[in-house]
Amino acid sequence: MIHVEVELGERAYPIHIGADLIDREALFAPHIRGTSVAIVTNTTVEPLYGTRVRAALERAGKRVQTIVLPDGEAHKNWQTLNQIFDALLGQHADRKVTLVALGGGVVGDMTGFAAACYLRGVPFIQVPTTLLSQVDSSVGGKTGINHPLGKNMIGAFYQPQAVIADIGTLGTLPQRERAAGLAEVIKTAAIADPAFFDWIEANIDALNHCDALALARAVKRSCELKAKVVAADEREAGLRAILNFGHTFGHAIEAGLGYGQWLHGEAVGCGMVMAADLSVRLGLLDEITRERLVRLIGAAHLPTRAPALGTDRYVELMQVDKKADSGTIKFILLKRIGDTLITGAPDADVRATLAASI
Repeated sequence: MIHVEVELGERAYPIHIGADLIDREALFAPHIRGTSVAIVTNTTVEPLYGTRVRAALERAGKRVQTIVLPDGEAHKNWQTLNQIFDALLGQHADRKVTLVALGGGVVGDMTGFAAACYLRGVPFIQVPTTLLSQVDSSVGGKTGINHPLGKNMIGAFYQPQAVIADIGTLGTLPQRERAAGLAEVIKTAAIADPAFFDWIEANIDALNHCDALALARAVKRSCELKAKVVAADEREAGLRAILNFGHTFGHAIEAGLGYGQWLHGEAVGCGMVMAADLSVRLGLLDEITRERLVRLIGAAHLPTRAPALGTDRYVELMQVDKKADSGTIKFILLKRIGDTLITGAPDADVRATLAASI
């Protein structure tokens, strides 16, 4: 088992990475202060892992309630969030209840937001079951839901008590979901670690074929890099925004198509291609590095051509992005692998990138 610590003073917490961790009650128990636990999961994950997590919690002496939500990004909204509150209130859950987010990024984001809001804050534990959630969304305390006008526009910074990333759960992922997770692995390497980027290029076939050792290394290094950024800038006042490389374009794709049409990682993969194109147009990035990034994204079975939403629609959607400043769109662009710049861009160049990417 591998351990990574997110250093946030009194809000610090461990990330545990390894196989069959969801069966280890000793990993859960230190982070649950009361006797009441609510597992929040979805209709896909509950039949796979719900019984095992429940059994581990009951062995730890906990009284367990399970809340099963509909699956998919399309359900990351107020209506589904209220299902969590309805279930907690229906069982008279008090401030000593601990929520356990068992699932991918949607479950983790909504459970974290519910924990931040319920009775003005109760603890929660992340148990991510997808590659994307293990390497990215379960770490760092970003929680929330989508709005029809923009992705993740309603939420809170709220850190978990622990992250328990069981590599064994990745074996049941469909290939498309695994590819979506690789987008965030590639993103993290592209913005922060050239040597890790080299390693991903050399091991992309093993990652595509769900090699356990390769996945464990990818999860570990991704978590280490993200933990370092989060520790330096917990609430995204500056540095943490680099983690959104590819997301300005990617979030526009998700909102424009309708949530769930493309997976988040698919949109981020394509968004990185678009951000690299814009980086070249602005004279920040060389063409060879752009081609290298696009080639790796394609090798991970991610889309490299954007959907035809229309340039005006893209611009409109990107102006709603959380990083926008008084309507000015902010982009995370590359200067080289491991070196980024947060900046605005001339409208003509943005539109040229959009036209070339569709």
